[in-house]
Amino acid sequence: METQSRIPENLKLAVLERIKPSQAERERLLIAQDELVAKVKEAAEQLDVPDVFAKVVGSAARGTWLSGTHDIDIFISFPEETAREDLETQGMAIARDIAKGAEHAEDRHAEHPYLNIRFKGFDVDLVPCFRVASACRIKSAVDRTPFHNEFVKTRIEGLEDDVLLMKQFMRGAGVYGSELRTQGFSGYLTELLVIHYGSFESAVQAARSWKPGKKIDLMKHAEIEHEEPLVMVDPTDPKRNVAAALSLDKFCMFIDHCREFLKNPDLKSFFPEPPSPVGDAEILEKMEMRGSGQLAVVFKTPDVVEDVLYPQLYKTEQAAASLLEGHGFSVIKTGVWAGRQETVIMLELISNTLPNVKKHIGPPVWVPGHAEQFKAKYENTEDVFAGYIEDGKYVFEILRKYPLAAELLKEQLSSHSLGKHIQKSINRGVEVLENAEVRSLKDPGFRVFLRNWL
Repeated sequence: METQSRIPENLKLAVLERIKPSQAERERLLIAQDELVAKVKEAAEQLDVPDVFAKVVGSAARGTWLSGTHDIDIFISFPEETAREDLETQGMAIARDIAKGAEHAEDRHAEHPYLNIRFKGFDVDLVPCFRVASACRIKSAVDRTPFHNEFVKTRIEGLEDDVLLMKQFMRGAGVYGSELRTQGFSGYLTELLVIHYGSFESAVQAARSWKPGKKIDLMKHAEIEHEEPLVMVDPTDPKRNVAAALSLDKFCMFIDHCREFLKNPDLKSFFPEPPSPVGDAEILEKMEMRGSGQLAVVFKTPDVVEDVLYPQLYKTEQAAASLLEGHGFSVIKTGVWAGRQETVIMLELISNTLPNVKKHIGPPVWVPGHAEQFKAKYENTEDVFAGYIEDGKYVFEILRKYPLAAELLKEQLSSHSLGKHIQKSINRGVEVLENAEVRSLKDPGFRVFLRNWL
């Protein structure tokens, strides 16, 4: 039986002091929200788009936003019967009218287009959506969000501080954020966990004993089974798992973080020391200590949003590892990093080189046809060192086509299925750096990644 260690109140207060928005910050947010809502109404009237209004959703609307995270989500709500084409064109027209008074505007695309703007210091998403009767009748993925908003708002009162603590705690563990780059816990999932367990502390106590397949069904209305590590049945949509984006590794990192924190509750669990970029001398020292082969596949970062880039990046990472292993190299681990200019796929191998000789084992001698064909293919070939019978099978020692891992990646990676944006980028030019050559990559973000990697 695990002992229930308590989390000191003064620790929670010290964390809240750093993450809870001040009254002035709250007022500034409310003023900006009200102004944006009014602008949506005004733009809809000017463009003669009837029965459209703005709805503020997300953590800003629920009082569960962390100080300094100035994000506002404004949903431009259209009647359910609106045609998809009209929603997109009219919704974006309203958004662009509002963007006239913004410091910056950028078109983005999820299931349908939306506009991201910088407005009075706030990062604002202006998202057209359908005003459906229930979350089970959604016409686009974003239509659920207003239902999430209402569900949380009616249950979160008195638990806002616990949500803030949990969000910062997850940030400290590196597991907060459901975007495809992070594959962690979304804000909505975090709020549901606090609502379910009743407090930050109770959620942490419970999570240290989680196992893959953990299921939480707040409304007891699940309609289908899910296979993800954590299943949080959406209280507004019985078919959906709110935790679908959470990877097994991030699920386990959170469990581990909870266990370590309960052993020793301290501020570092919420605010870990940020790693510094690794320097050239330390790169050499650490690589020498590891004694392995390091490869960095470097190419220009495609100009796409992260949720498009990262699935393709993970696919390319797997393709590179499979290519190497298929040619006899032993891969220890892989990793990816993407900056504004360059993207890097890192691979650590037992060795970047293999011997020129490769042992090629054929069928047993007594298998007619196949055995004779195999022998005939290799016995008088120029690139064969030797041939013999071993354990009843024909064996030929042949010249390995790719003894150098870097050459294999340069010549063959682009012929694999990598995702269209990365494929284009790699086709335009790829560099493969070996071992100490990675020192030529100076981006501070990559150097932080490399410190953790090494």
